[in-house]
Amino acid sequence: MQYTHEHLEIQKTLRRFIDEEINPHVDAWEEAEIFPAHEVFKKLGNLGMLGLNKPEAFGGAGLDYSYAMAMAEALGHVNCGGVPMAIGVQTDMCTPALARFGSDELRREFLAPAIAGDMVGCIGVSEPGAGSDVAGLKSHARKDGGDYLISGQKMWITNSLQADWMCMLVNTGDGPVHRNKSLVMVPMGSPGIEKANKIRKIGMHSSDTGLIYFDNVRVPQRYRIGEEGQGFVYQMQQFQEERLWAAASSLQPMEDCIAQTIGWAQERKMFGATLADQQWVQFKLAELKTEVEALRALTYRACDLHVQGQDVLELASMAKLKTGRLTRQVADTCLQFWGGMGFTLENRVSRLYRDGRLGSIGGGADEVMLGILAKTMGIAKRPPRG
Repeated sequence: MQYTHEHLEIQKTLRRFIDEEINPHVDAWEEAEIFPAHEVFKKLGNLGMLGLNKPEAFGGAGLDYSYAMAMAEALGHVNCGGVPMAIGVQTDMCTPALARFGSDELRREFLAPAIAGDMVGCIGVSEPGAGSDVAGLKSHARKDGGDYLISGQKMWITNSLQADWMCMLVNTGDGPVHRNKSLVMVPMGSPGIEKANKIRKIGMHSSDTGLIYFDNVRVPQRYRIGEEGQGFVYQMQQFQEERLWAAASSLQPMEDCIAQTIGWAQERKMFGATLADQQWVQFKLAELKTEVEALRALTYRACDLHVQGQDVLELASMAKLKTGRLTRQVADTCLQFWGGMGFTLENRVSRLYRDGRLGSIGGGADEVMLGILAKTMGIAKRPPRG
C-alpha cells in the first residue's frame, strides 16, 4: 500500500487540527481524566474526518479503508493515547457493523449523526466476566411485543460516560453461543441504564471508561443491526478493522518515542561521553526502529488486502499482537535510557509506557491473538461450545 496525494492531504489536515485543537489541551485533559468528546468530535465531523470510509448517503466520504488507515496513523500525532482511542472507537469500532449491515432507517438515526459529530458512540462487548472471551458474555435481551428488554452489565467501555448510543452485543436467544447474539443499537439515555462512576486506569487517562448497568432497558427490535443471531459474526468482522486501527495508530507514537530518546541520549552526559555514544544504546534504538518499520509493512499489507476484499483475520491478528508487544518494548527500553527522568509523570515516554500497556489487553489479549493464529495455521482446533 502506498499513500496517494489525497491520503497525505488528509493526514496534513488532521495533524494541523491536532496541533491547534487537541495537543494544547492534552495535559489538562489527562489531569481531568476526561476530554470533551462532543466538542472535539463535532469539530472532526465538520472536517469530514469521522466517516472517511462510510457511505456518502449518510454523510461519509465513501472512500476505501486505506483512508481510514491514513487517519488512524495521523492520530498518532496526538500527545496521548486516550483521545485517539476515543476517536477510533467512533470511526472503527462502534460504526463498521452499523454502516455495513444496518438498515437505512438505523443508519439515518445513528450513523449519520456519528459521522457529523453530533453523537458520540461506544461499543458494548466486554463484561465483568467476559472480556476476551466474547462468546461468554451474559447480558441478554428478551422480546416483549416489538421491543427487546435488555438486562446485564458492560465493563471497560470507552466513551460510555459521554456516549449518546451504544452498539451492544447481547444474547437474544438460547442457542449455541456463536449463533445466539445480536448487535443492538441502544440509546444511552434510555430508562433502566445506569452509568456507574468512571473506571480509573493506570493509563489512557483522558479517555472515559465506564461500567454500565442495564435493567430491563426497552429498545425497539428495529434497532437490531442486521439479522438476529448474527451479532457474533458481525462483531468478529468489526474487530478486524479495530485491530488494524490499533496497529496503524501506534506507529507514530513509537517513532516519536524513539526520536525523543535519541535527542535525550545525545545531550545526556555520563562517564565522559554522551549516552548516545554507548554502542548498546545505538544498537538497541536501531533495532527498535527496524521493528517499527516491519510492523508498518505488515499493517500496510493487511490494509491493502482488506481493501481488495480479502479475509485479513490472520494478518490483522498478527498486527494487533505485534503492536501490543512492540509498544511495550519500545516504551520500556526508552524509559530505561531516560533514567530517573523517565519515571516522571510529565515525561512523554512514561505516558506511552502507561498508555501503551493496554495494547496487549484491549480488543483481544495477546493470548487470544495467538489462539486465532494457531487456528488459522491449522495447529489448533476450536473446542466445541454449547
